[in-house]
Amino acid sequence: MILFWIDKGVTVFRVDNPHTKSFAFWEWMIPEVRKDFPQVIFLAEAFTRPRVMERLAKAGFNQSYTYFTWRNTKKEIEQYMRELTQTEMRYFFRPNFWPNTPDILPPELTYGGETAHLRRLILAATLSSNYGLYGPVYEFGFTQPMPGKEEYIDNEKYEIRHWDWNAWTKIREVITRVNRIRKENPALQTTWNIEFAETTNDQIVCYCKADRQTGNRLIIAVNLDSHNTQGGHVKLPLEHLGLVSGEQFTVRDLLSGDKYRWQGEWNYVQLNPYEMPAHILLIDSPQIQSI
Repeated sequence: MILFWIDKGVTVFRVDNPHTKSFAFWEWMIPEVRKDFPQVIFLAEAFTRPRVMERLAKAGFNQSYTYFTWRNTKKEIEQYMRELTQTEMRYFFRPNFWPNTPDILPPELTYGGETAHLRRLILAATLSSNYGLYGPVYEFGFTQPMPGKEEYIDNEKYEIRHWDWNAWTKIREVITRVNRIRKENPALQTTWNIEFAETTNDQIVCYCKADRQTGNRLIIAVNLDSHNTQGGHVKLPLEHLGLVSGEQFTVRDLLSGDKYRWQGEWNYVQLNPYEMPAHILLIDSPQIQSI
């Protein structure tokens, strides 16, 4: 069946619940396919026990679903990213972050509305080099769950839906901008180069990504509160960013186009979630130290 669909032009296979099948099968099948079709990607759709998800990655899956869908607080996000990037998992587990799926509408989206959709999109797309989402319900901000479940009530698993693909929404516009930003900035094209910044407000999470080859350096700050403006100081990891203590530098928000003049380790951010819940800041300073 896999070879049949490859012949039709399919190069990505999202395998539903692969943990319910034999590990030995995946260990045999995936390498067999890759002998002749090395470009084919296998994504493990498995929200199961951690060791089982890790075993699937070791069996040959290129990418894996993760627990990002339920990591919402600053502490949860930082701890989970350190687990993915600073343990042995970095050598075999390629995370793919999904804010929602055809099966899952997390409460964070149900109660957070449009601002939560924007925040979770930006987090997924900047924390991980791989991300996905289930649309167009995401683009249109549908949030009504099935009673008693974390699942969309009008699910395309159960009925045919007809969508206006030309309709404009703010979420759709931001998805377009974020995808362009990811394409143009090498620092976002890997997961392992992340360094978190200390913040004086737990409703603000801040992290930095730098690409050594190109000197591309980004600072991402996100308001985790869906309903209120939050602000605070962030302490930048200067060495990771190739900056000198006390140096002035310019950052440009790739989402809004706004520019700010920053200096040294500590700088202030304030984010209104109803305008934009995040900054994706490109460091424009011409002075680039070794990073």
